[in-house]
Amino acid sequence: MLPTGLTVDDVSYEKLAGTIDHSLLKPQLTLTEVVEGCALAARYQVVSVCVRPADVALAAKELAGTGVSVGTVVSFPHGDSATATKINEAAGAMEDGAVELDMVMNIGWLLSGEHQAVQDDIAAVVDTAGGSAIVKVILENAYLTDEQKIVACRLAEGAGADYVKTSTGFAPTGATIEDIRLMRSSVGPMVKVKAAHGVRTLDALLAVIEAGADRCGATATATILDDYRSRVSG
Repeated sequence: MLPTGLTVDDVSYEKLAGTIDHSLLKPQLTLTEVVEGCALAARYQVVSVCVRPADVALAAKELAGTGVSVGTVVSFPHGDSATATKINEAAGAMEDGAVELDMVMNIGWLLSGEHQAVQDDIAAVVDTAGGSAIVKVILENAYLTDEQKIVACRLAEGAGADYVKTSTGFAPTGATIEDIRLMRSSVGPMVKVKAAHGVRTLDALLAVIEAGADRCGATATATILDDYRSRVSG
């Protein structure tokens, strides 16, 4: 991450915690670890958790009444599920209590130039969400040129998505300052940007926020927010 001019003096704890989606997506996580992750998210009052689809009902139960939203992923991590499968995943997740859906764009279709198919695929999930869930579209920037990132952002916006997101965390690289700036400039003001993969420190989080990120997926939530409290109190 590049140095940032944004400091802890410029942002409140509530504002900072309100940018974090606490990520609980590793395939080896046990149910006990998911419960512990939900408790951590509630304790630090982050905006949401992002859990595996099979864990949505558990997370919704654990986080009821805490103010922390439950999110999950759709067609994760490759984005290559059939559109009907994505629709079913999204609908099932919402029935289980998810109010945020991080869907992976069909990367292969984008690289093949099938732009309308990509937009229609995203729009199908947006329509399924029906305004009852936020839809974030993961571009997986590690596999895209800057031109393709711009096209993907515009397709996501055209499909009615609420966010564009950098990465799944399972590709070779993740969020960069340059990508966040590019994505921010490639969509209108109604579409937000989420950084994911590699934001593990307070300084890195401040840098992506300054670059234009509205949300950040993080596993190092406690480290980041404890550092914030330490600096503020110090």
